[in-house]
Amino acid sequence: MEKGLIFNIQKFSIHDGPGIRTTVFFKGCPLKCKWCSNPESQLHKLQILYDFEKCVHCKKCLLNCPKQAITEKENHMIFNHDKCIGCLQCVNHCPTKALSHEGYFKEIQEIVDVCMQDIDFYEESNGGVTISGGEGMAQPEFLEELVLSLKEKNLHVAIETTGYIQKETFQKLAPLFDLLLFDVKHYNRLQHFEGTGVYNDLIVENLQWAIQHQLNVLPRIPVIPDFNDSLEDAEGISELLKASNIQKVQLLPFHQFGEKKYDLLNKEYSLKTYQAYHEEDLKDYQQIFLDKGIDCFF
Repeated sequence: MEKGLIFNIQKFSIHDGPGIRTTVFFKGCPLKCKWCSNPESQLHKLQILYDFEKCVHCKKCLLNCPKQAITEKENHMIFNHDKCIGCLQCVNHCPTKALSHEGYFKEIQEIVDVCMQDIDFYEESNGGVTISGGEGMAQPEFLEELVLSLKEKNLHVAIETTGYIQKETFQKLAPLFDLLLFDVKHYNRLQHFEGTGVYNDLIVENLQWAIQHQLNVLPRIPVIPDFNDSLEDAEGISELLKASNIQKVQLLPFHQFGEKKYDLLNKEYSLKTYQAYHEEDLKDYQQIFLDKGIDCFF
């Protein structure tokens, strides 16, 4: 049986679709959003995390790496993920647990078994399972097999998707889901590229295809400072949604929950100086959608 690369299975999720849910986080994403709250999800391979505060600089990790993927710079250990083969020798030899890792391979049945542990909660709350990430559709064969296995158990299955998937793959996988939680990050293709590293043409095309084929789609807008948080941005996104015949949208206010992960990954977090948004900060933003007849909520 094929294995898939995931980095977390989170129980009792209440923000990833209706009811109480189990969220399965796939590792690997085609986007590189500057504000990503799960930066450990972006790389499609096992990844080493380094906690400088726990490090005693014994260099056992460096000495035990068979691929010389670790170097030292200014008293910090630097990990070359291109060279790393995921053998975990560095993690296993770290005496202070300054090293850990994200990403592990799971078989379909292992994931299904974990999800089924909470079947009673799903039934009581009209919940189910949500695929998140990363981008689940970036592992299409494994995702398809997993969803079909979950559906055999009569579970409600949703996916949080970037929509940045080849059309043939998207059109094959999207109809399998009971709900598509579809990120809409910007209406302007150049601005979209600036914030995410990809243009939005394919995303918009897939979104419109899903709507035209009457799939259950909930667009969600992560409202990000200096990216898409202006009233002009709200006007542009609302026009895009209206033209796509979308009646409902959810706003996801910017937060700082993932900031610590950037330090552990030795990555720069360019939004560290920005304050989190709250619902009351975005009332004027929300009103633009409401004025166009779009049910806009948090």
